[in-house]
Amino acid sequence: MSHSRRALRPRINESTPTSSSSSSPEPPIDDETDFFTSQKNDSQSSIGVPSIRDRSSSPVSGWARPRNPIDRLPAELLISVLTKLSSPGDILNCMLVSKTWSRNCVDLLWHRPLCNTWNSLVSVVNTLSKEDSYYPYSDLVKRLNLSNLNEQLSDGSLQPFINCKRIERLTLTGCKKLTDHGIIAVVTGNRSLLALDITGLDSITDLALLTVAEYCTRLQGLNITECSKITDESLVQVARNCKYLKRLKLNKCILVTDDSITAFARCCGSMLEIDLQDCRQITDVAVTALLSRGRHLRELRLAHCSLVTDNAFLHLPAHLTFESLRILDLTACHQLRDNAVEKIIETAPRLRNLVLAKCKEITDRSVLAITKLGKNLHYIHLGHCQHVSDNAVKELVKHCNRIRYIDLACCHRLTDASVKQLATLPKLRRIGLVKCQSITDRSIMALAKANMDPRSKAQPQSYLERVHLSYCVHLTLQGIHALLNQCPKLTHLSLTGVQAFFLREDLISFCREAPPEFTDHQRQVFCVFSGEGVGRLRDYLNEDPSAIYEAEGTLFDDGIAEDPDTDQLSALLNEAAINDDDDMDVDGEGSQFGGDTDGHG
Repeated sequence: MSHSRRALRPRINESTPTSSSSSSPEPPIDDETDFFTSQKNDSQSSIGVPSIRDRSSSPVSGWARPRNPIDRLPAELLISVLTKLSSPGDILNCMLVSKTWSRNCVDLLWHRPLCNTWNSLVSVVNTLSKEDSYYPYSDLVKRLNLSNLNEQLSDGSLQPFINCKRIERLTLTGCKKLTDHGIIAVVTGNRSLLALDITGLDSITDLALLTVAEYCTRLQGLNITECSKITDESLVQVARNCKYLKRLKLNKCILVTDDSITAFARCCGSMLEIDLQDCRQITDVAVTALLSRGRHLRELRLAHCSLVTDNAFLHLPAHLTFESLRILDLTACHQLRDNAVEKIIETAPRLRNLVLAKCKEITDRSVLAITKLGKNLHYIHLGHCQHVSDNAVKELVKHCNRIRYIDLACCHRLTDASVKQLATLPKLRRIGLVKCQSITDRSIMALAKANMDPRSKAQPQSYLERVHLSYCVHLTLQGIHALLNQCPKLTHLSLTGVQAFFLREDLISFCREAPPEFTDHQRQVFCVFSGEGVGRLRDYLNEDPSAIYEAEGTLFDDGIAEDPDTDQLSALLNEAAINDDDDMDVDGEGSQFGGDTDGHG
C-alpha cells in the first residue's frame, strides 16, 4: 500500500507525460513576435495561484484508479488543448481536475505571471515566497513583464524574483526608479535570459550591463533605448560574451561609438536587427563593418547618425549583396548623396522599407535607382528631399506598383501630376503630402478615385486609410468632402494650416486636441481628424453641403482670390508652421520608422 501511494506522488522532473519547457508550444525566441515587436505587456495568460495542497479537498485514496483516456494523452497534445483557453481562471480550474492536468496547467499559468496591477504583483510575490509550495514556482517563470508598473517599481520590488533564475524574457520598460542594484540582483546567476528590455532606465550604468555580459551568455535580444549612461566599456563585453545576439536597440545611447559597434559586427554573426537612432558618434567605419559582416542583417536603422557619409556604402566589398536586408532607415543622414543610394540599391536588391527623409542632397537620380527595387518596395519615405520632381515620381509609380506607404512631405517641386500618378497605385493605403503647396483639388479628386475598379458591380471606393495634407494651402472644402465620401476606410486626415478648415469653428469641433507641447500659434492652425472624428466630419458635411459651401470658392480655382486678410493669414501660418528642419511633425505624432508620420513637419 505504501508503495502504491509513493507511485501516485508527482515528480516534477520525471520523463512521463509532465509539462516542461521543452514540451511547451511556446514559439522560438528568434521568431517575429519577440519583445521588440510585441505589445507593451505580453503577460496575458498567467495568474498567481495558491499552493495546490491548500486547495485539495481530500487525501489521495489508497488504491490506484484506472486512468482516463484523456490522462493518457501525451503532454504535448494536452498542453496544445489547454492553450486554447483564453481565461487564466479556466486554466486554474483545469488544474483541479487531476494531477496530470495540474502538472501541465501550472506551466501555462506561471510561464508569464500576470503583473499588470500592484495587487496581481503582490499575489505573485506571495506565492513565490511560500516555503512549502507544491510546485517550484520560481523555476516556472520564463517571462516577466513589469512595465505596466513602471511608476511604482523600485529595486525592492525585484527582490522576490531573485530566485527566478530561469527567466528567458525580462521587460522593465520605463521603470525609471530601478538602478543597477535591482538589475544586477535579477540577472546574477541567470544563464537562461534570452531577451532584456530596459528602455528608458536612465540610471543604469555599465555596471549592470557588465553583469549581463558575465551571466547571460545566451542573450539574443537587448533593448537599452535611452540608457544614456551606457558606454563602450560594457557593450564591448556584451559583444564578446553574448555571441548569439540577434536584435540590438541602442537608440539615444549618446556615448556609444564605433568601438562597440564594430565589436558587435565582429563577434555577433547572427545579428538580424540593429537600431542606432540618435547614436550621433557613429561614423562610416561602424556602418561598413556592420554591413560587411552582417550577411543575415534584416533591419538597419541609422536615423540621425549625421556623421555617416557616402563612404559607409561605397567602401563595401565589391560584389557583396545583402539578400536578407528588408528595412533601412537613413533619416537625416544629410551627407548622403546619389552615389550612396545607387550603391545601396545595388547591394540590397530586396529592400522593402526605405527611409531617406531629410537626405536633402539626393535628386531624381536616387529615385530612378530606387525604381530597380520593383515590386519589393512597400514603404518609401522621401520627406524633405526637395530636389525630387514629378518625373521621378512618375517612374517610381511605373516600376514599384506595390507601394503601400509613401511620404513626400516638403517636396516643393511636386505638382498635381505626381499625385495623379500616385493615385493609381493599387495597394496605396497611406500618403504624406505635407507642405506640397503646389497641389490643388485636382490631386484630392484623383486620390478619391484611387483603386476604383470599373468592372466591379459594387459601389466604387478608395482604400486609403491615412492622408496627410497639412499646409497644402490651395485645398478647398469641396475637394476634402469628396475625399471623405469616397474613402470609407479613412481613419486619419491632417489638414493643419489649410485655411478652409482651421478658420471654421464648426469644422474644427471634430478635431482632436493639439499636443500639449505645441505653441499657441501652432494650436491656432492645428487641424487633425482621426478615429471617430473622421466619421463625424463626414456626416456633418453630408447633412447640408450647400449651406456649408457658401463661403467656398470653385472646386478647381487656378487663381488665388485677393483677400485683405491674406497677409495677416500668411503671417499666422508662417509663425505657426514647423520649419522644414524641425523633427516634430505637425500632427503631434511620433516618427517611428514604419509608423505613421506627417512628414516631420
